[in-house]
Amino acid sequence: MADETTVEAIKKLLAESPERKFPEGVELAINLKNLDMSQPKNRVDEEILLPHGLGKDLKIAVFAKGEVGLQAKEAGAESVFSEEDLAEMAEDKARARSVANEFDFFIAEVQYMAQIGKALGAILGPRGKMPTPLPPGKNVGDLINSARSSIRVRSKDKLTFHVSVGRRDMDIQKLAENIETVLSRVEGALEKGKHNVKSIYITSTMGKSVRVL
Repeated sequence: MADETTVEAIKKLLAESPERKFPEGVELAINLKNLDMSQPKNRVDEEILLPHGLGKDLKIAVFAKGEVGLQAKEAGAESVFSEEDLAEMAEDKARARSVANEFDFFIAEVQYMAQIGKALGAILGPRGKMPTPLPPGKNVGDLINSARSSIRVRSKDKLTFHVSVGRRDMDIQKLAENIETVLSRVEGALEKGKHNVKSIYITSTMGKSVRVL
């Protein structure tokens, strides 16, 4: 059961933000304090499995070949890119940017990671979409299913950053549990835990912000 404070903050947000004609996303705005963010050790970079997902279908692409590529398709990957596709993207930056924008999450067999870093790192890196490596022997379907419920939280060198936690049409308890999962992991990644958190707000895409902490 989610904390009542979190639940009440969500209820207030929904009450004060008129419904739109599209499913609005819900985000956390996290503000940190007393940290030198120029030091990489103080930055937050966590992959978090949300207990109830994001309430939407993510588009997942996989860099793979042969049997792994077939397994990825069977597991629901929207696209499987070959070594030839990767070489083409390296030459055609417009296509590379289009692919980077189209897909939410990337997975790659480990043998492709160096090539991807060299060819697409400058495009995927700033978007926080560098592929998750698929080690030999690991089932790509398991990784795809996990990715559909995972988010990447990255503060970079900023004291303020945003994190997607779901959509406003999700069950309030489930949304609250997603939020508390994120907060727990973020606090765990900070040197002094919650003492490094200045404030946290919950907001919808076009709605108001409500303070959670």
